[in-house]
Amino acid sequence: MYPKNTWYVACTPDEIDGLPLGRRVCNESIVFFRGENDRVAAVEDFCPHRGAPLSLGFVRDGQLVCGYHGLEMGCDGKCSSMPGQRVHGFPAIRTYPVVERHGFIWVWPGEADKADTADIPHLHWAESDDWAYGGGLYHIQCDYRLMIDNLMDLTHETYVHASSIGQKEIDEAAPETKVNGQEVTTSRHMYDIPAPPFWQNALRGNDLDPDVPVDRWQICRFTPPSHVMIEVGVAHAGKGGYDAAPEDKAASIVVDFITPETDTSIWYFWGMARNFKPQDEALTESIREGQGKIFSEDLEVLERQQLNLLQHPQRKLLKLNIDAGGVQARKIIDRLIDQERAAENSTETARAV
Repeated sequence: MYPKNTWYVACTPDEIDGLPLGRRVCNESIVFFRGENDRVAAVEDFCPHRGAPLSLGFVRDGQLVCGYHGLEMGCDGKCSSMPGQRVHGFPAIRTYPVVERHGFIWVWPGEADKADTADIPHLHWAESDDWAYGGGLYHIQCDYRLMIDNLMDLTHETYVHASSIGQKEIDEAAPETKVNGQEVTTSRHMYDIPAPPFWQNALRGNDLDPDVPVDRWQICRFTPPSHVMIEVGVAHAGKGGYDAAPEDKAASIVVDFITPETDTSIWYFWGMARNFKPQDEALTESIREGQGKIFSEDLEVLERQQLNLLQHPQRKLLKLNIDAGGVQARKIIDRLIDQERAAENSTETARAV
């Protein structure tokens, strides 16, 4: 259902502030915590003593303490101590490669020896004081690929988000989809149109007139395993559109990290990075609140869509030109899954010989 030899966003640093966090990623039950020297650790959420979830415990002196009988576990998955017991012969539990970077905690749920931190995507906006970021997390009961479809085809904005970012001009502007290696890009440009309410507020936030016609753009970029970055914005009409000078536009990057929990549920890390008035915290919070409401409108659609698909697994879905981005993204995902399966089969064959 999903590639596992890859990096996924598991959580944000605040989620493990003082307490362990149990989270399922790609059907792997993992507990995240801060060990010695504030190091982030990820181990199997399973106490080797009696099988209790370690995430029900607490952290003391860099050790993860089981909340059932007090067994202490280190970042290496080995038992370090237990009150009144000898535990050095206890089997170690599985550990997972984990990295804290760009304001997120990334985990590799597959084969640990294949993990390479160089494969974690570079997020330039996360490392620059010229950018501000605000975001959140939604837990959604749907196949992660349905969310990728949703983000790679923004035609739905006209209908699902009619009161915020939707407008009929989106339907009227044909999208263009390109594939470059493992990246899929779907672009849509609209010219001399009214700004919808969300973008009127963004223009005001950048001290621009919100009531004049604008040029609008949406450039959706998918990269494996399930990341979608969307360049969005509006500029006063006739000022160059996407290439307009900063003083004539309000532009941002919509950040979407989609992490499979199970075959039919996801952790959806959403946010928006902008490079205008980055020090304005009130503006950051206003945009975050507005974006959060927009994304919440997708939840019922996606979850009801998932239920329909589960009830009618034999039904074939139609593919239109607006679906090209999602279709191409799924092809890349399928290739990665096939490659992993082929490698696993080859390894199993070699072991059998």
